[in-house]
Amino acid sequence: MNWHAIRAIYRFEMARTFRTLMQSIASPVISTSLYFVVFGAAIGSRMGDIDGIGYGAFIIPGLVMLSLLNESISNAAFGIYMPKWSGTIYELLSAPVSSMEVVIGYVGAAASKSVMLGLLILVTARLFVPYSIAHPFWMLCFLLLTALTFSLFGFIIGLWADNFQKLQVVPLMVVTPLTFLGGAFYSINMLPPLWQKIALFNPVVYLISGFRWSFYGVADVNVGLSVLAILGFLALCLAVVWWIFRTGWKLKS
Repeated sequence: MNWHAIRAIYRFEMARTFRTLMQSIASPVISTSLYFVVFGAAIGSRMGDIDGIGYGAFIIPGLVMLSLLNESISNAAFGIYMPKWSGTIYELLSAPVSSMEVVIGYVGAAASKSVMLGLLILVTARLFVPYSIAHPFWMLCFLLLTALTFSLFGFIIGLWADNFQKLQVVPLMVVTPLTFLGGAFYSINMLPPLWQKIALFNPVVYLISGFRWSFYGVADVNVGLSVLAILGFLALCLAVVWWIFRTGWKLKS
């Protein structure tokens, strides 16, 4: 394993983040803070508790997950697509770096950025809404697993995309709607029975439910199913990446 190559890719990607601090970190944190102001402080104060939790605190896990999913995908997708678009990918292809080392470097950097962002949002949320974390260890596990899984998913999108529009299709047209319909702002138990069953086909429900359980000890679905869902999607993404390189799909644009 060429750890020097992995470290070089990782440091380059992290340096790019800090060069674009306003876009990479500040903008998502500020956008999420607006949700806390509107839904947590303004609307939340006029709504009743959900499962014994104040509405402002109830939506925190869903909002963190919304930012985490979108930023993980976008960071990894742009990270690998930009070298393809600019042509600098050929320098990487000509270097003594294996496909696995490329994946570890890019996905590791994207996941690190997303975890940093998630923690910053949690710190910012404390300024607007009081909340507690019942299971800190499991909260960090869900945070890390989700960031890693969707960074890997974003890396796949970056390999697949051949223009900037394709980079935005999945986050905007698939992930964001699924997150809003996945219980980010409500419990699926509040839905009519038929829609509760339909909601169970939404994979994001399991992510948000498990993450919310780590905060308050309540969940819409079994926590074991939430863990299996994230591990299953991680395994699927790893299999897709393995197939891509196994079949010789190059990183070229």
